[in-house]
Amino acid sequence: MGAHSRTPVVVITGASQGIGAAIARAFSAEIPGVSLALVARSLGNLASVARTCARFGAKPGVFPCDVTDETAVGELEKAVRRRFGAVDVLVNNAGKYFGAPFLGTSAADFDRTMAANLRSLFLVTRAFAPGMVRRRRGDIFNMGSIAGLAAYPGGSAYCAAKFAVAGLTKAMRAEFKDKGVRVCCVHPGATVSPSWKGSGVPSKRMMPAQDVARAFVDLYRMSRRTVVEEIVLRPQLGDL
Repeated sequence: MGAHSRTPVVVITGASQGIGAAIARAFSAEIPGVSLALVARSLGNLASVARTCARFGAKPGVFPCDVTDETAVGELEKAVRRRFGAVDVLVNNAGKYFGAPFLGTSAADFDRTMAANLRSLFLVTRAFAPGMVRRRRGDIFNMGSIAGLAAYPGGSAYCAAKFAVAGLTKAMRAEFKDKGVRVCCVHPGATVSPSWKGSGVPSKRMMPAQDVARAFVDLYRMSRRTVVEEIVLRPQLGDL
């Protein structure tokens, strides 16, 4: 039985809030009976997202995990496989914003920012991509940012991490394209989400998280003959 003849299994990291939670809700609402592996550190928030998804008829599972920890990610993959079987879609959404001037960024700040945004994506993909390659079918979405397309003052560590995510996505795409696995980098601008709290940008100048989330579902639904390698989403009113 091919992956297309059953409801898909979708793994979403950083699923406890913001865009990750919105992606979980979008898959739940749009794909009847979808199985969701919801991953984040916060068990309480994950449980709340899972309840919402279940109301749509989805089959959510909650998997607390620090995705920067290699051993924990290995255990996560085993736990998801035991619960749901083969994974069809991986959404590498986990990440953390950090803003500071270059000269005010410590090595520890830099390492933490790279771990949260880049190492986590590498580890989780290393865990779940082999199964996709074996079955010659899968979708991997990596969460980039407009900060990975154009740099700005006060964002050196975050820009470095998101530029690296864009580059890693391109490398993964080059390796996986003849193996039936699609790889896409999504670059959202200002979105109503926790990472923009305190930014001073009014919410009416930002995108709703559910619009960004919908893009993931729509890209997944395209025929297997087509991949969107990169997509940039920006608020209509500006270039944030």
